Amino acid sequence: MKRKNICVLPGDGVGIEVTEAVVPLFEALELPVTLNFGQIGWECWRAEGNTVPQATWRLIQESDATLLGAITSKPQREAQAELPNHLRHSEVPYVSPVIQLRQRLSLYANVRPVTDVIGDERFRFTVIRENTEGLYAGLDYASVPLEIEPLLLAKERQGASWQRIDRHDAAVSLRLQTRLGVTRLLRFACDHARAQGFDKVTLADKPNVLRNSSAFVRDILEEVAADYPDLQLNIENVDAVALWMVQRPERFGVIVAENMFGDILSDLGAGVMGGLGLAPSANIGEHGAYFEPVHGSAPAHAGLNKANPSAMFLSVALLLEYLDFTEAASRVRSAVRQVAQSDVRTYDLGGSHSTTEVAQRIIDTCLTLNQRGTVRPSQLTIPEYN
Repeated sequence: MKRKNICVLPGDGVGIEVTEAVVPLFEALELPVTLNFGQIGWECWRAEGNTVPQATWRLIQESDATLLGAITSKPQREAQAELPNHLRHSEVPYVSPVIQLRQRLSLYANVRPVTDVIGDERFRFTVIRENTEGLYAGLDYASVPLEIEPLLLAKERQGASWQRIDRHDAAVSLRLQTRLGVTRLLRFACDHARAQGFDKVTLADKPNVLRNSSAFVRDILEEVAADYPDLQLNIENVDAVALWMVQRPERFGVIVAENMFGDILSDLGAGVMGGLGLAPSANIGEHGAYFEPVHGSAPAHAGLNKANPSAMFLSVALLLEYLDFTEAASRVRSAVRQVAQSDVRTYDLGGSHSTTEVAQRIIDTCLTLNQRGTVRPSQLTIPEYN
């Protein structure tokens, strides 16, 4: 197999720690990959007012996939306050590096597997969230735009409760969904269902309230369904989906949703699994893919060597699968499951072991599954990020 280039971006906080813990896995499994390290996140912002340096963009473009540890994001006011003095009054806008990656690379599908890691495999499903449109499309206004004011006046004439408001005394966010965006997402969800052996795809929306926009999406769903006769496609209210995810998660195969609904459901899925420390993610699109655990940078835990590395290992498994290292990906998942069900656990799962201890046990277990023994892999050197 041709050697693959992986861009590794440790990021901030515990992202650096879980990245350092997982990197030896690549050497241990003797995979034909080259790891190229770059910088991203809060410290880049504090140094130069740019969360994704140009050198990092070049590195991403030269790589087959990107592994991201975690990044810290703060509101605009706090972000401006931490800029270097010479940039503090330059009105440099803070844009989350995650949003930049998704939009610039057109990574429209956020993939969040939800598996029973710590139980007896009672459930296995995937939440797929649209990444570029929906309520997070950027059409968010602190006052009502003049172009929208006639729509409010029309509703006022129909007896709406916000009669005679001043446009500066209201805020508006618009949910944008395009035929292209919805169609490619639904097709991605169906292809994922087939690849993972699922027979059901559930679109989570709110058709009983958002009647027109949901009807638009439902029509596209029915068009796509015609090309997937082997799958059962249906639309359900997002609140009902949330309830059944908790009470009967085994009823789902693939759950697909627009950006905000998918954001909420995917974190609920992490809770169903047992916590963010177990939840991996993939962001896949037209111009590449990146993979990251969803627990964030957790600044309060940074430097304590206590973060659960399992989500990072499971994210690596998604990355390996994306690069066609399917056998290695399967072994990583099995190793994470075995260790999560052992007495070697981090604090979030009721244990007292460190990040590095749990990571080493997962790597050793991978080697055992590979019938290579349990010899500890040599440690790779990771550059420091100041």
